[in-house]
Amino acid sequence: MPKEELKKKVARIIDEKRDRIIALGKKMYDKPELGYKEKYATDLLYEEFKDLGLVPKKNIAVTGCSAVAGENPGPRIAFMGELDAILCHEHPDADQETGAVHACGHNIQSGVMLGAALGLVLSGALSELSGSVKFMAVPAEEYVELEYRYDLREQGKIKYFGGKQELIYRGELDDVDIAMMIHSLYPGDSGIKALLGPTGNGFVGKKVQFTGKESHAGSAPEEGVNALNAAMLAINNIHAQRETFPDEEKIRVHPIITKGGDIVNIIPADVRMESYVRGRTVKGIIAANQKVNRAIKAGALAVGAKAEIKDIPGYLPLLNKAELDHILLENLSAFLKGDEIQQGSSFAGSFDFGDVSHLMPVLHPFFGGVKGDLHTRKFKIIDEELAYIIPAKTMAMTVIDLLYNKADRATTIIENHQTVMTKEEYLDLLSSFDKTI
Repeated sequence: MPKEELKKKVARIIDEKRDRIIALGKKMYDKPELGYKEKYATDLLYEEFKDLGLVPKKNIAVTGCSAVAGENPGPRIAFMGELDAILCHEHPDADQETGAVHACGHNIQSGVMLGAALGLVLSGALSELSGSVKFMAVPAEEYVELEYRYDLREQGKIKYFGGKQELIYRGELDDVDIAMMIHSLYPGDSGIKALLGPTGNGFVGKKVQFTGKESHAGSAPEEGVNALNAAMLAINNIHAQRETFPDEEKIRVHPIITKGGDIVNIIPADVRMESYVRGRTVKGIIAANQKVNRAIKAGALAVGAKAEIKDIPGYLPLLNKAELDHILLENLSAFLKGDEIQQGSSFAGSFDFGDVSHLMPVLHPFFGGVKGDLHTRKFKIIDEELAYIIPAKTMAMTVIDLLYNKADRATTIIENHQTVMTKEEYLDLLSSFDKTI
């Protein structure tokens, strides 16, 4: 079948299955779950994959599932949709008990992935293509509930806090040549409806414990060592470093005090802090993190306290592949006007898809259809067509372009791609970040 006819057939099925696609997103929205707890969402996607006649694999990283479609030899494309919600207690739709809510649009991602799967599988398109698609419902993108994830790691259930890190470690991407997914984005009043070719910061996570000496705050403060003062000095020391961070590295350091003491009339002896050190490159993150660690230790030293710093592997910076963005643009132009599509943007936020982007070519566009900034109480869907249906169609069409005609376009991209690091080098890098100082 001619390629354009194949695309039209896939798009027609996605239109026919519109209600089913959006219903999945709504079901996930109504029952938000945090990372490595997405049992309900996992079951939803698992049953959808089974209903398509696929043979899904369940709990690929504590939660999550995947299924491969397509039997012809050739490259394998991973099409991902994230399952987890974010914490935002202030959102009107947040779970009253957990504070979880889909204020980052991961439910939309999963709907888009399902839409592409429905179109590609039910149309029979994959029989006309070389290669296969691995649909992946992936857990734990949001870097939250660190204590819970520490417990999972102590129990041997995970090695890494991020879902895609864990999937890489477990070998779930060993058979993948190209990876793709979408993300939702509120473009404000710019009129932009889609954004291609984004880049993003990576980061290192930090947990810090300041240990001092308790004493009565009224009658004997001189006998204590104030761990809260150590933490405040550490934060001020970090502020004093900010002018030394290169502008092009987009360094962001944003500590919070998670425990400031026990009771008000005792000099604090146990104070806890968490932070990220974000940056545009791995080299920049390492350099900034060294300065932050030095600042923390100096704050403790100044008052005679101790500081234990636990560095945790965060996410790597998000890279893009121009050739994949170009193919997507070809398909997107059938649905959006040129001035509604922005090409290129740099985010200071972080995505664990950045880790995947260091190992293989990736495609990670942003689509509108939502209003309100990510992770805030104002985030909501306002245009289901733009949020779900157009992305599902254009991403499915991009798969067709990549795998049509003996997968010549995918093969060219794969063969010419200069991988930033091997899986072994990547895991070694994560290990270098994982330390206690």
